Amino acid sequence: MASHNKVLFLAFLQLLIALSVAYPSNQCGLKLGFYKRTCPSAETVIAETTHRFISQTPTLAAPILRMHFHDCWVRGCDGSVLLDSTKKNTAEKAAAPNLRLKGYQVIDAAKSAVEKICPGVVSCADILALVARDAVETIHGPYWDVPTGRRDGRVSLASEALANLLPPFANITRLKLGFASKGLSVKDLVVLSAQLG
Repeated sequence: MASHNKVLFLAFLQLLIALSVAYPSNQCGLKLGFYKRTCPSAETVIAETTHRFISQTPTLAAPILRMHFHDCWVRGCDGSVLLDSTKKNTAEKAAAPNLRLKGYQVIDAAKSAVEKICPGVVSCADILALVARDAVETIHGPYWDVPTGRRDGRVSLASEALANLLPPFANITRLKLGFASKGLSVKDLVVLSAQLG
């Protein structure tokens, strides 16, 4: 990874972490090694599964990181972007800004692998956060600690994704307001645009 890209990437990760902290209702009790007693090999299994997929298709790393960002931007990092629509509800996944998200198969594979060893213990929200980190590390990007203990969201609304995720055609005023609503600055906007643009 070129040094300029690495600097931008690290700045993006700082934004993602700041964004995840902006939603304390989902972050209560987060800590490193949250599953140490209940599922000690969870993070290893998730890393191995992620590495297997990303080694074969390295271009999935960025879309998975983007999926994690989209998840955090709407309801906090609660995994709600992973939920499917039902007859009575159109989920975030089906909202226009999320239609191009990729990498769900990696999340599903990691979840299946963890369920085999510790059924019903590790949240999908934590799996998404860990897979995003492990995917980036697999392509020789930076590694960061991921505190775990997130609870899975049970609400996923396409309308919220549409209302919260900023459209690609948003003008600078709307972008600044959207970022400010999440506690992020204009500098954050520039860095994030460089990474996701």
